[in-house]
Amino acid sequence: MSTEAGSAFIATLKRDLLLAGRHPGDWINPLVFFLIAITLVPLGVGPESELLAVLAPGILWVMALLATLLSLDGLFRSDFDDGALEQCLVSPSLLYLTVLAKVLAHWLVTGLPLTLMSPLLGLMLALPEGGYGVLCLSLMIGTITMSLIGSVGAALTVSLRRGGLLLSLIVMPLYVPVLIFGASAVNDAALGNQVGVALAVLGTFGAMAAVLAPFAAAAALRICVDSY
Repeated sequence: MSTEAGSAFIATLKRDLLLAGRHPGDWINPLVFFLIAITLVPLGVGPESELLAVLAPGILWVMALLATLLSLDGLFRSDFDDGALEQCLVSPSLLYLTVLAKVLAHWLVTGLPLTLMSPLLGLMLALPEGGYGVLCLSLMIGTITMSLIGSVGAALTVSLRRGGLLLSLIVMPLYVPVLIFGASAVNDAALGNQVGVALAVLGTFGAMAAVLAPFAAAAALRICVDSY
């Protein structure tokens, strides 16, 4: 990475984190949804710890997926509205890093807090003791993978005023493998089984998304901005 590219990456990351600090509702709302939705589960299915322990891996992962999805619509929206996105397109060689920096900022304000909250919510759902470490590790890998994949959907719908539903339809099928292997790893850990394969597959999805998703999102941004 050249000095210019590195400086652009850091500047974009700092700018997005600063904007997130000025608009806390954009990243607090998904966290509140994550907290409230999981709090309501024991009220809906009953307080039996044996039943909650069985359901906990799937519930935690589905709610984390939905909370991530809630925050994706604004990933490029403000830059598109104020024209900053067009300035990014002027430097095509840096667009990949710009997208990557914005995805990293999105994960730092949504995916990382979700991951840090998950042990407490796992305790609420009576998750067995052996599942907590794998829950944190799988959500850390899974949430950044979902942010990367979601950046493609956010880029494709950035010029649409009400693109949230379309974004969900684009991204949801791509989230399914991440959800399956993430929840499977936590479930296996809770049962005392080996989790290496599930985590390895999850990590492979993450690595592929880190390489491919920013290119796809950059291309989608160029198409949407040019055709708007």
